[in-house]
Amino acid sequence: MSEHGFHVHGPHDHAVEHVAQHGSDGFSNNIAVMTAVLATVGALFGYLGGATQNDAALFKNNAAIAKTTAANSWNYYQAKSSKQNLAELASNLPGMTAQAQAKYKADVARYEAEKAGIKKEAERFEAQSDEWNHKSEAAMHTHHQWALATTAEQIAISLAAITLLTRRRWLLSVTYVVAAVGFVLGAFAGLHVDPIGALLAGGAAAH
Repeated sequence: MSEHGFHVHGPHDHAVEHVAQHGSDGFSNNIAVMTAVLATVGALFGYLGGATQNDAALFKNNAAIAKTTAANSWNYYQAKSSKQNLAELASNLPGMTAQAQAKYKADVARYEAEKAGIKKEAERFEAQSDEWNHKSEAAMHTHHQWALATTAEQIAISLAAITLLTRRRWLLSVTYVVAAVGFVLGAFAGLHVDPIGALLAGGAAAH
């Protein structure tokens, strides 16, 4: 969807051509205008869906970078721990002079202090990775909502074209309903509202 865009011009073009070839009347004009509006709204929904998909990919990439940085920090932490253990072992070797013991004990204290800073940095990058992952999941969920809204508008445009060809007025009511569903889904996506998740959360809270 994000690579090729949203294409809904076929049904709209057909509606305009039909009005031009067979004369205009209120029924045909209404459908021509409606398909033009739905095509515009559908194109907007498609663009927003592609944008949120790109955001999700960018956030996921940032999460991977932060995770890699955190892993490097933990590896550095382990290296400092190894040096600290060796210094502790050396300070307890028999026959060690007081001056050498003092040096190794100072090294132990220094490694311990350095490890504290490295640990804090690693935890900070892990938290950043989790935050970016959360943002990516939220953006991908919004993308799916935009995709559903776009699909609903595509179906509504197709129904409008069929209505124009068959002149079945009951199909026009169905078209309005499907288009309205698309508008509602688009509103949910734009407001970042997850009605299904809210219902599930409310049901879980009730139990």
